[in-house]
Amino acid sequence: MGFLSKLFGKEEAKTQELVLNSYMKGKVVDITEVPDPVFAQKMMGDGFAIIPEEGKLVSPVAGEVIQVFPTKHAFGIKVGEVELLIHVGLETVSMKGEGFDVKVSAGDTIEVGQTLLTYDLELVKEKAKDIITPCVITNMDSIENIDILKLNETVDVMQEVAKLKLK
Repeated sequence: MGFLSKLFGKEEAKTQELVLNSYMKGKVVDITEVPDPVFAQKMMGDGFAIIPEEGKLVSPVAGEVIQVFPTKHAFGIKVGEVELLIHVGLETVSMKGEGFDVKVSAGDTIEVGQTLLTYDLELVKEKAKDIITPCVITNMDSIENIDILKLNETVDVMQEVAKLKLK
């Protein structure tokens, strides 16, 4: 404990940050551009989305898979206090898992960049409402703010896309 901390009785808490890497190759867009009101109006939380160029989804963080939707199109990931939802495409639930090959299970510990899913992008284009893939922080009470670094840019897998300032 430093002199000022001793003098004033407590240590200043350090601001923590969580980096979210690109979970797929494609163009990063603001969450408000997702053509679905649940995402665009931030009903589930804030975040961003990627318009994919290929059918591969990797983990944007090191953490734990807390949910794999039975229809294989969405994943819940927890890292510390932060919970993320990555949702491949819009109205992909109606595909009932067709064209999706999940590589992880709920409870798995995952590394940043680890493949979560490979899928048939052309089939999603044909059968779903949209291929856009949102990433949402579902427990915003643990986040002070989100800084999207690559907005409206095309990114490759594993590039830094956003930084979350944690409370």
